[in-house]
Amino acid sequence: MASQGPDAGLHRIVIVGGGAGGLELATRLGDTLGRRGRAEVTLVERARTHVWKPKLHEIAAGSMDISDHEVGYLAQSHWHHFRYRIGEMVGLDRARREVLVAPHLDEDGREVTPQRAVPYDTLVIAVGSQSNDFGTPGVAEHAMRLESAADAERFHRRLVNACMRAHARSTPQQPAQLHLVIIGAGATGVELAAELHRTTREVMAYGLDRADAEKDIQVTVVEAAPRVLPALPPRLSAATEGLLRKLGVNVLTGAKVAAVTAGSVQLADGRALPAELIVWAAGVKAPDFLKDIGGLETNRVNQLVVRPTLQTTRDEHIYALGDCAACPWPEADRGPGGRVPPEAPQRLVPPRAQAAHQQATHMVRQIRRRLAGQPLQDWHYRDFGSLVSLGEYSTVGSMMGGLIGGSLMVEGLFARLMYQSLYKMHELALHGWVKVTLDTLARLIVRRTEPHVKLH
Repeated sequence: MASQGPDAGLHRIVIVGGGAGGLELATRLGDTLGRRGRAEVTLVERARTHVWKPKLHEIAAGSMDISDHEVGYLAQSHWHHFRYRIGEMVGLDRARREVLVAPHLDEDGREVTPQRAVPYDTLVIAVGSQSNDFGTPGVAEHAMRLESAADAERFHRRLVNACMRAHARSTPQQPAQLHLVIIGAGATGVELAAELHRTTREVMAYGLDRADAEKDIQVTVVEAAPRVLPALPPRLSAATEGLLRKLGVNVLTGAKVAAVTAGSVQLADGRALPAELIVWAAGVKAPDFLKDIGGLETNRVNQLVVRPTLQTTRDEHIYALGDCAACPWPEADRGPGGRVPPEAPQRLVPPRAQAAHQQATHMVRQIRRRLAGQPLQDWHYRDFGSLVSLGEYSTVGSMMGGLIGGSLMVEGLFARLMYQSLYKMHELALHGWVKVTLDTLARLIVRRTEPHVKLH
């Protein structure tokens, strides 16, 4: 399976996308194949640093300082024996086995790296997902999204500015001032709402006393489905909605958004929700460029259709993992006796961090088998359940999921510890026990000497 031609040498593994799955895979392959000189591992990523995506709502609310948790790709690649190439994938030449990477420009528009082609023998696409606005008018112009660390930091700056503006006003408060509307009551939406309830009050407590946090700050969550967390078990949805309402968060379910304007959210039933800050956190789709990339098969939300081996259906040299992969999940519909009813529609593995982690682990073994000329193995998703963190107030979830044919609902301290352990597993995959232990202790010490909310 090694590369052929005049430049034949080490097997070239290219991973596009440095999210949870992509960076874990690059790190583990670098530590094994790269370090031992058995393969050349390259990570192509347009950002300079990595932050675990489920943490973006904490950065946005200000309850987590990004500088304490981001991972620099250049340093990670040096320590773990893989190459980092900054840039965005914009094309694919399957005949020549090359990934086309666009020029990378700095904030002043100057070219940092030119357009180039990165050759591969094995290509793994792990570019994640983004929110889906379903063509709703005004979303692109007037709503913020939480798809990257830059998005989260931008939202936080606007949040702090809104609090300062309310404190410094010389006229009566406007109807939309200090009102926040979150469109979408999936995990991101409800977690952000709970974090904002706490952090906005903490920000106001640092001398911004001309506004009343209890009366003036209003957080509203809008969901088109009949309940919050529609993809999760009803018991979990009911518990989460009850906690949100107890915090004073307005929850509007069964409410479809017709348009977003500068300063308000227009609902299909004619209601208008005035808001100073609007976040779109509804819907999930893979990046748009995938639907036109190299003739690979994609579904209606741009995901690359893959086989159980994680190979794309039209090219055995190209794999996909994480949110950008449409991976079959036959075990989800097994009936009595472990059989899948023939009339059951095919279900796909849900876009969760645990799926990307499992796929990255499987891909390490898969690539080793590929290099050894051995048959590839199918990947099987193990559903360990779902957890939703409502900040310091509570954590709720269903554990074990498909492993026991049902779910065990958990909440409180145990659920919170389980939620935190998911992030620690990701950190361990990137850094190992020693660094994770030292970093955790350092964060605990620093937290005692600094504000518990970011104020800038």
